[in-house]
Amino acid sequence: MSLSDAAELLDVHKSTALRILQTLEAARFVRKTGAGTYVFGSGLIELSELTLGSMDLRQHAGGLLRDLQRRTGHTVHLAQLIGDEIIYVDKVDSPAFQAVQLPSRVGHAVSIYASAVGKVILAYLPRQERDRLLSHVVFERYTPTTFADRDSLEVELAGIRQRGWAVDNGEHDSYVMCVAVPVRDSRGQTVAAISVTAIEVVATLAKLEENLPLLFATARDVSAEMGHSA
Repeated sequence: MSLSDAAELLDVHKSTALRILQTLEAARFVRKTGAGTYVFGSGLIELSELTLGSMDLRQHAGGLLRDLQRRTGHTVHLAQLIGDEIIYVDKVDSPAFQAVQLPSRVGHAVSIYASAVGKVILAYLPRQERDRLLSHVVFERYTPTTFADRDSLEVELAGIRQRGWAVDNGEHDSYVMCVAVPVRDSRGQTVAAISVTAIEVVATLAKLEENLPLLFATARDVSAEMGHSA
């Protein structure tokens, strides 16, 4: 459609319609043709592929996540990088201490810098992609342990790459402890993360870290389902 068509459809001034179309064009959701009209862009194709990918990942991982929950006794999350956000695509709740519910929800975005799953995915992204994602972030200090600036976060991410796993030491919600490891696809790229999570009165961070061998084994199995060969 033309700029005039878009303005009429949206019932806004042409200048407003132009700003909207320019924003969509920058994200590659629309593309301007040589004739000056706008058509759907490749970004929509990528978005649909990412959505299908998240569905496939959840299907492949479901049984493995439930087995991990039974063996650890703690809540298990699967989070995936979808577009510019890290989204919980599956969650297996722990029956322990049901009086306090974890704030996570399937389909909701997780803090990209104040969570174990967010940090482990960030740590393994190419620098250019990491810079792009973090350029949208407004750092906040949620708790005393939050990595609330880019420099301290980069030090933390380097440590994650060195040891191969991430922790959340109450960095968004002070009572939530978590450990996470990466999930890789057929190209060897980190596309998701699996975590074991508990509130601190149920398990300290040190106790959760005792589950790392099981967590790594599960991540290897999920990665293998995604075509990754170690």
